[in-house]
Amino acid sequence: MQPGLSPGSPGDPRPPTPETDYPESLTSYPEEDYSPVGSFGEPGPTSPLTTPPGWSCHISQDKQTLYTNHFTQEQVPVPAPRSIHKSSQDDDTPAQASPPEEKVPAELDEVGSWEEVSPATAAVRTKTLDKAGVLHRTKTAEKGKRLRKKHWSASWTVLEGGVLTFFKDSKTSAAGGLRQPSKFSTPEYTVELRGATLSWAPKDKSSRKNVLELRSRDGSEYLIQHDSEAIISTWHKAIAQGIQELSAELPSEEESESSRVDFGASERLGSWQEKEEDARPNAAAPALGPGVLESDLSKVRYKLRKFLQRRPTLQSLREKGYIKDQVFGCALAALCERERSRVPRFVQQCIRAVEARGLDIDGLYRISGNLATIQKLRYKVDHDERLDLDDGRWEDVHVITGALKLFFRELPEPLFPFSHFRQFIAAIKLQDQAQRSRCVRDLVRSLPAPNHDTLRMLFQHLCRVIEHGEQNRMSVQSVAIVFGPTLLRPEVEETSMPMTMVFQNQVVELILQQCADIFPPH
Repeated sequence: MQPGLSPGSPGDPRPPTPETDYPESLTSYPEEDYSPVGSFGEPGPTSPLTTPPGWSCHISQDKQTLYTNHFTQEQVPVPAPRSIHKSSQDDDTPAQASPPEEKVPAELDEVGSWEEVSPATAAVRTKTLDKAGVLHRTKTAEKGKRLRKKHWSASWTVLEGGVLTFFKDSKTSAAGGLRQPSKFSTPEYTVELRGATLSWAPKDKSSRKNVLELRSRDGSEYLIQHDSEAIISTWHKAIAQGIQELSAELPSEEESESSRVDFGASERLGSWQEKEEDARPNAAAPALGPGVLESDLSKVRYKLRKFLQRRPTLQSLREKGYIKDQVFGCALAALCERERSRVPRFVQQCIRAVEARGLDIDGLYRISGNLATIQKLRYKVDHDERLDLDDGRWEDVHVITGALKLFFRELPEPLFPFSHFRQFIAAIKLQDQAQRSRCVRDLVRSLPAPNHDTLRMLFQHLCRVIEHGEQNRMSVQSVAIVFGPTLLRPEVEETSMPMTMVFQNQVVELILQQCADIFPPH
């Protein structure tokens, strides 16, 4: 590194973890909550003579304390102690000693010119590490766009210079990274605390305890968690302090701009906002009157009303083919109404294809097909109305049976509706066989028309599968085990799920055994 360049300069590939803030004798993984002494800016009263980088401090023969520059060998005496803080104490109170305000080798500023920095300023710029430790974190929003899933993971976290950095490093490499910060990998997330907000996350955001919610200025949101309440409280205090200090440095115009930010929106409704920015009052311009502000609000309302009126209807988008309704995951009644059929078209196609290719294939409905091919078939069904199951891509009959089972699993409400679940379970528990059969038959016949007709076609097909049981080795019990949890499930999982699954299978098994009675031929 060239003389005069600060450790955080772009020429230095290390992440912002100053060596002076870490012990050289570290041989094991650091504490989960690491707050380096003297890392909050200026030196405290216990260490008034903080030696800046590039300088060394020693006592000469005449008992005078000197700073010696490593590059120019220049020696600067330490001046007499003077007060650097305003205090209400008496004048005879000893003041803290501060490093000399002599100039050290020049340092590149932001515009590329060299500026001279005093040793005290250099010390303050170097020792900026506020906090470091292991936290659990997840990202919930990306620039205003809500992410679908939360991926919690432990991460080595560094708070420094108003920036919160989450590293990908494992627990075994973090200790080495403290001794030699260059060993750290590229940060996974970097959060600028300027203009950010911090709060305790509500229960609807996460079921974990001790969770902080951090929102950055660009609309990204993060959840930060630690099992220890004391540790997460110190992190809350450190991050909140950093946000408060940076917010105090924000210009008044920048604060007003950040308060109007619409997260996730990159386009403006029109030129009204540009005009408003041009007319924004500054130090030399007079303040705008209430009439001008009201005029701007009227323009906003007009633009929004015009924009909303131009939006096409959902029906027109469907007619033009821009929006295609899904088949997988669609409610059964809505799908049948849309297709104007009593049984979903995809179910009919699958049953015809399986019976055409042979019901004597070993493990029919028991053996799983290739999952990637099943997902391709699902995509084809959802995005293309012209489905041809005779295509060579779907030659494996187990892919078709797997897709059919997936269709029934992804129904928002199973083929046996939630409202009928407890009634079917109560019926199958009856001791009298005749009464049990009669109750199950009446319940099946009371189902909504789309559910009843789809059940009829499916169970009649499964009975034909069972008739070839000697070849495909699928008995009544085997088919019931496969389709029981798929067709009949509770709305809320119960504690006694193993016992519930037994009853689910028994309901399917009873309907298969008495299919001709429950579903008489037309």
